Amino acid sequence: MLNPQQWEDLCDGCGKCCMAKLQDQASQKVYYTNVACQLFNQDSCRCSNYSERSQLVPDCIKLSIEDHQHFEYLPSTCAYRLRAQEQPLPAWHPLISGDRDSVHQAGISVRGRTVEASQAGLLEHHLFDWDGILES
Repeated sequence: MLNPQQWEDLCDGCGKCCMAKLQDQASQKVYYTNVACQLFNQDSCRCSNYSERSQLVPDCIKLSIEDHQHFEYLPSTCAYRLRAQEQPLPAWHPLISGDRDSVHQAGISVRGRTVEASQAGLLEHHLFDWDGILES
């Protein structure tokens, strides 16, 4: 069992989970966008107010190992999802590479590819396939 710090360290800092998502009510399929949460720092790819995010953004999901049902909605590259599926972490993951920037250097993060929510307009116009999650 992971302690709280080890759990937090699993986050690779890609920022994909901080993008707005749409869910088809009939199929329950989740679609990602490139529209960033209001608390998302586009330079660091981190939450600008992580400790208070649940109060400031009520629909922000706080992941815990007990909530593995949410993991299927996480990006396919997400360490939480990979570990829940008993898959290894990729070489670019900071816990493997030892470098917090390796996720950005590998082109896995959302850095430089997002839109601020206040500038976005309709989310339907911002569907984005971050890593093969969307089917064609």
